[in-house]
Amino acid sequence: MGKLEIVPLEEIVKEVHDASTFRFRASFDGSPGQFIMVWIPGHDEVPMALSYLGDLKGITVRAYGDATKALLASKPGDWVGVRGPYGNTFRLEGVHVLCVAGGVGVASLIAAIEGFSDRGAKVATVLAAKTAEELIFEERCEEAGEVHLATDDGTRGFHGLAPALAKRVIGQHPFEMVATCGPEPMMKAVVDLCRERKIACQASVERFMKCGIGICDACVMDDLLVCRDGPVFTGEELAKSRDFGKFRRDESGRRVPL
Repeated sequence: MGKLEIVPLEEIVKEVHDASTFRFRASFDGSPGQFIMVWIPGHDEVPMALSYLGDLKGITVRAYGDATKALLASKPGDWVGVRGPYGNTFRLEGVHVLCVAGGVGVASLIAAIEGFSDRGAKVATVLAAKTAEELIFEERCEEAGEVHLATDDGTRGFHGLAPALAKRVIGQHPFEMVATCGPEPMMKAVVDLCRERKIACQASVERFMKCGIGICDACVMDDLLVCRDGPVFTGEELAKSRDFGKFRRDESGRRVPL
């Protein structure tokens, strides 16, 4: 289990109106797809994907609860607690790779996008958001390869949802691997598309999480724990799931529809 480190926030970058990236230094390493637990003093500890690796690590956070709203109010020099990294990683396999990112889900996927590119893969990314002002990490995706934009309202790129654009891109190019992260209904559609086209697929799944180390069972999905067995799952694993794309667990552990 990673020990808690208390570290100062060195840089804070406002990405969009309700999401920012927080940069810090810590002694642990990390790999594409892994997450850390972040303690916001006086509030709570929450899981966050590593959106930057290396010496100056980073997490990219969107406001969705009291703890994340408190973090978004932080200033450079403020202190947080970090421990990890936890979970498995994206398999950086394939010569032609499609990455499909929805909303702030790109924070979990961006290190893999760059990792595929660094290993010589030809990478295409479908980057989607509700509106143009909410697109995150477009420049980083462009540095890694070809980028196809989609917005729900049509303000930039394809007017529609990420799975529809992914289907169009897959129809134009051959891919050996697809990696995805975003809203679960989006990922379910992408996984189903990959299985239909017989393309290997992996998806980073999010669940309510408390401990991050497989003790509390809060992040259960079927008989799997997202923190321990994931967060990255193959298309084959997700095809067998009764929960993926349909149900989640609330804070009390109740199974509720997505």
